[in-house]
This record gives sequence, C-alpha cells and structure tokens, in this order.
Amino acid sequence: MTRREGIRLALAQIRAQKLKSFFAVLGVIIGVMFLITVVSVVEGMNRYMTEDFARTVYGLNTVTLRRTPSVSFNDDAAYWRALRRRPRLTFQDADALRARLGADAIVGVESESNGRLEGPDGTEVENVQLTAADADYFRIREYEVEKGRLFSIPEDRAAAPVVVLGFEAADRLFGALNPLGRTVKIGGSPFEVIGVLKKQGTLFGISLDNMAIAPAHSSIARLVNPHGVVDNILMRSPNPEGIAALKVAAEEVMRTRHALRPTEPNDFELETADESLSFWTKISRILFIAFPALVGIALVVGGMVIMNIMLVSVTERTREIGIRKALGARRRDIVLQVLIESAVLSGLGAFAGILIGIVLAGIVRAVSPLPVALSPVWMTVAASMGIGVGVLAGIYPAARASRLDPVVALRYE
Repeated sequence: MTRREGIRLALAQIRAQKLKSFFAVLGVIIGVMFLITVVSVVEGMNRYMTEDFARTVYGLNTVTLRRTPSVSFNDDAAYWRALRRRPRLTFQDADALRARLGADAIVGVESESNGRLEGPDGTEVENVQLTAADADYFRIREYEVEKGRLFSIPEDRAAAPVVVLGFEAADRLFGALNPLGRTVKIGGSPFEVIGVLKKQGTLFGISLDNMAIAPAHSSIARLVNPHGVVDNILMRSPNPEGIAALKVAAEEVMRTRHALRPTEPNDFELETADESLSFWTKISRILFIAFPALVGIALVVGGMVIMNIMLVSVTERTREIGIRKALGARRRDIVLQVLIESAVLSGLGAFAGILIGIVLAGIVRAVSPLPVALSPVWMTVAASMGIGVGVLAGIYPAARASRLDPVVALRYE
C-alpha cells in the first residue's frame, strides 16, 4: 500500500465517521490551540519587552543611575529601610558625571510625577506625566517634534517657563488649534508651549503621549522633587560596546562622591535595559518551557482518546482487515494503513488547533493591550507534536490489526 492510498483511505474513513473523528481529535485541537494562543502572546511580550519597552523606558545604549532599583522582589523590611536611607541624586551628581565622562556619553536628568495641565480656556487634563528634564534628555530618549521645537540648554539653565507637550496632551487641551505660543498652567505656574512631540502610541495600554516636559530648573521642579534633587540621571553611550566602560566610570564617580569605603556596597543603582529586563527573560524562559509541557499533557490525553477510537475502529473493521489479508495484504500494509489514518486524524486536529489559535491570538490583540507575535516555528512545533501524537497513538491499534488471523477475521460479525 502506498502512502497516498493510505491517506485516501484515512480521509474516507474520517468522512464516513465525522462525529467520532471530531471527538477523537478534540484533545489535540484544544492542546494545539492553547499552545499557539499563549505562545503568541508570550512571544509578542518577549519581543515587545526586549525591543520597544527597552527603548521607550530605558533608551538605546543607556545606563540609568537611580537611588533605588526600578524592580525588586525582595520583601525584607530591613532591605527597604536601607533603600530609604540612601542619599538622593542631585544636579551636582549629574555635573560630576558630565565632567568625568566628557565626550564618551550624553548625560541628562529627569524627574517625574503625575499632575494636571490647565489650558487658557480652563480646560483641564488629568493624570499627565510631568517631567522635569534638561535639554540633553531629548537626545537620550530620541524624542522628535511634530510641531515647534525642543527647549535648549540656555533655556534650562535660565529656568525658562517653556514646555513641550505630548501629542495627546496637546490635542486634549487645544484640539484643532495651534498650541505653539499658547500658555498652559502646571501647578498654577504659566508655561509657554514651544513644541509638540510626535505621537508615540501606548505601552501596555498606557498612553505615552499624555505628557509634558519642562526645563529641570524651572518651577515644574517643585512639583516633582525637593529643590536640587532629581529622580534619575541618564547616560547614553555612542555605541553598545561602550556601555560597560560607561557603567564602571559612573560607579567610580558616585562612590567617590558618596565617600564609600572599598568594603561598602553601592548606595545607588546603575541599570541598563538588559539588566532591568533580566527578570522578564527568566520568566519568558520558564514560560517557553512550561507551556509546551502543559500542552504535552493535553496531547497525551488526546492521544489516548485517539488510540481508543482507533482500537474501536479496528474492531469494527475486523472483517475488512480479514478480506485485505486474504487478498494478499501484508502485515506492514495493515500497520501502515492504521498509522496513516491515526496520523492524518491527529494532523487535521493540529491544523484546526493552529487556525483557532491564530484567530484567538488576533482577538487578544484586538481587545487587549497585550502584544501578539505569531511564530512559524511554534506552528511547526505544534503541527509536529499533533502528528507525532497520532503516530504514537496508532502503534498499538496498528500492531493489533496486523496480527489478526484472516480466517478468524473473516468469520467476525
């Protein structure tokens, strides 16, 4: 028997017993569907975290100096008390880093808080991300303007009351009007709008365009931090290879400024995107191992159902098998027929599971902020697992069918 003939017979058998075939592959469909849907979300999250999230939150080739770590799973009370005792970062720290790093890095400062913007006609926008930053901050973050311009270094040093708005904040305050040259109030202080940033979109459903950036030395500083204090100092290397040296130099400067002894630990944090996202890397690695294992359990259950269905099918077709053997069919022909039928059955289930998984992944992308990335590799893995389960499930029924005595089989009713 050729493989083509075996596939034809298998499809004919499936068409003849549609309902039984459906229930036989239901476990495979559910397992593969679950694998494709969940892995698509995890793969999308993985790409988003390592590419867009890292660029948006940390910046390209950037080392961020913080007072405390951005992510910590330590729940020890003494640990958090020690963090609160750490000295705050200051503008003087940023100046010392600029002097030490020179042309090897761009150094900028930022301080952030949520607040409210008030337009000239009394329109208010709530939950705006208020950022006090210097002019180099825009170069580090790679912000681009849709209208107007960014503020300059002299404007920052002179504490000029100017502000650059995010796309959404400008749209909600001024609508179709040109915002340039108009005045908005931040914490009761007037600021002249000199620029509007290009639209950036969202981050896990949170708008990146509902923001306002003003000079770090202007009156916005009192809304985000005590006088002279900054949240973060950003240092951007010209290339990825310089990040390690940049981090070492920054550590030397800060340890000297904080008068730390060689045996004392750092009382500050130096973070890069790779280090800060290491927790996600660990989680995603576990997920990529765990989900196929969970799906494997579902496929084992599906395989057991297929094996039982194939055993019933072999029993129902005992007389047919006897006729085939009487006409000269060899044991391997019977084995091949049953294995092909089982593999085709589970393969169709895997194919249906992949299609349903793709549809569900699209629904997740449409109705939630979760990113989704379909991977041909995982589709191939899912199809291979489905077909493999069918082959394994068909071994015992195939062996049983091939051992039937043709004389006994012909007498079977």
